[in-house]
Amino acid sequence: MNIVVISDTHGGHEYLDIPEGDLLIHAGDVTPMGSRAELERFDQWLGDLSHPHKIVIGGNHDFVLESEGEEAHSILSNARYLKDDLAVVEGFQIWGSPWTPDFHDWAFMLPRGDDLADKWARIPASIDILVTHGPPHGILDETHAGEHVGCRELRERVREIEPRLHVFGHIHEARGEHHGHGTHFVNASLHQGASAFVMSID
Repeated sequence: MNIVVISDTHGGHEYLDIPEGDLLIHAGDVTPMGSRAELERFDQWLGDLSHPHKIVIGGNHDFVLESEGEEAHSILSNARYLKDDLAVVEGFQIWGSPWTPDFHDWAFMLPRGDDLADKWARIPASIDILVTHGPPHGILDETHAGEHVGCRELRERVREIEPRLHVFGHIHEARGEHHGHGTHFVNASLHQGASAFVMSID
């Protein structure tokens, strides 16, 4: 299966050249300000893409996804929206979750520690692909200031279950790929001039 992964498009999706593939994954921050109108425009764009399967999770900018709850599923009619939920695509198990550690007053944020650990404990050990908005601590999470701001509890859960692929974004300047502990990690944050990551999984 050929997988195209993107994150943190912040409303700029229409300017992207998206490669063909079997599955498109967007790891959150689809909107700039989190309005319903922005999300509807994003969904229309998704409908124009030819990928047979599309997975979307929320990010800290996506207030509408946080506030709308189950209604978000109907707004995102051209993709499978995951919020602490599982999808099976061509036999591959995919878990999606939007939560990140507290930072100012954004969407889908929780205090570091037990609250986040409770969310990650829900991730089934059998999954093949994990999609979160934020990174695990120490993996593609370094800011311009040199701080590693990823989630320690997420790192521990990922090491326990070792998904084949872990896709995230959130920390734009840490965009890239990393292999370790049996997992291919991708920070798919997009910025001007960047393109989607494309990979295959058997």
